[in-house]
Amino acid sequence: MTAFDAIVLAGGRAARLGGTPKPGLLLGGTRLLDLALAAVAEATAVAVVGPADLADAVGRAVLTREDPPFGGPVAGIDAGLRALARPGSPGVVVLLAVDVPGAGRAVPRLLAAVTDDVDGACLERGGHAQWLVAAVRRDRLVAAVETLRAQAGSVHDQPVRRLVAALRLAAVPDTDGASDDVDTWDDLARMNQARRDAAARKGMP
Repeated sequence: MTAFDAIVLAGGRAARLGGTPKPGLLLGGTRLLDLALAAVAEATAVAVVGPADLADAVGRAVLTREDPPFGGPVAGIDAGLRALARPGSPGVVVLLAVDVPGAGRAVPRLLAAVTDDVDGACLERGGHAQWLVAAVRRDRLVAAVETLRAQAGSVHDQPVRRLVAALRLAAVPDTDGASDDVDTWDDLARMNQARRDAAARKGMP
């Protein structure tokens, strides 16, 4: 497998969940943050971008935060890149939103899709690109962040589509729901029910 670093974005407002922090939500009895960290377990280094109260939950990962907080995913990516900057770092960075619990199934496919012809790869389903389940060449990602900063004056509150507009991302088809995210309580209930149904089919308690 290609060597990579990873950025887990875990610091959003979760407005559609009434402000309940997404990292601590339970899917099948496991926190979304733990599922995200498991998805990038093979990473050389991991930066979790989120609040200070996650310090005891991030394990070996580096915890960082955009300044000021709640600056959006582009600001989070910028903070993660800064936290992971070091000599000899891998040339590819996996981007992962904490609310995409099935992303671990896609990481090997994304890494394999980062060829010499593209800047990176992201999941795509039904014509919709999931830019926060992606693998991107570090130098191209850093350059895209800096270009956006120069254009807008700041990366805070900038839409991800402006960031990826500067990148050639290969679309990796999502054929098994790996890009499904948890935006609402209904989403979480549906995913938990799907897990219970799958377990029942296998004869598990």
